[in-house]
Amino acid sequence: MTVLSAVITLILVMDPFGGIPVFLSLLKHSPARRQRMIILREMVIALGILVLFLFFGKFILSGLHISQPALNISGGVILFLIALRMIFPRRTKEEDNGESEEPIVVPLAVPLIAGPSTLATVILLATGYPDAILSWMFALLIAWSAALLVLLLGDLLRKLLGNRVLQAIERLMGMILTTMAVQMLLSGVRGFLQSF
Repeated sequence: MTVLSAVITLILVMDPFGGIPVFLSLLKHSPARRQRMIILREMVIALGILVLFLFFGKFILSGLHISQPALNISGGVILFLIALRMIFPRRTKEEDNGESEEPIVVPLAVPLIAGPSTLATVILLATGYPDAILSWMFALLIAWSAALLVLLLGDLLRKLLGNRVLQAIERLMGMILTTMAVQMLLSGVRGFLQSF
């Protein structure tokens, strides 16, 4: 995997366009300046968690005796389920009602940005290609910066593009992520069969 493909995968998995409605609905009671501060804070927390898993996820996996093929297969399944949710979205309570209380860590940093699929992806990168860990860190920073930019411009993007275009972008990202999930599943199955 190249740095570019890692960046694309991470952006697709973070799904900042899909996160815009949730972020905006949860932060609608805060002033615009405060909204930007909260988004920045939550994104920094998410980045810290992702970096932790990038560097130490393999030790967690070895402690749990999880093999690379098992990780590939489970990561593929998680990505596939996330992709299906992107293609066929369901409205959440947060989107319908919003919250008056300022969110911290949950649900914005975790699981919207640093969710199971993103954590699985960074662990897969670190364990599948351990010699390129600095490249994956660079890819993570680029993807995180892109997601941060999209979320900071969320209100403007929603006004310019409208909800329907944002939904279309999210579904397109879901379609791309589906094929990547299937490839990850196939790699896991191949690795499992070769271990015999």
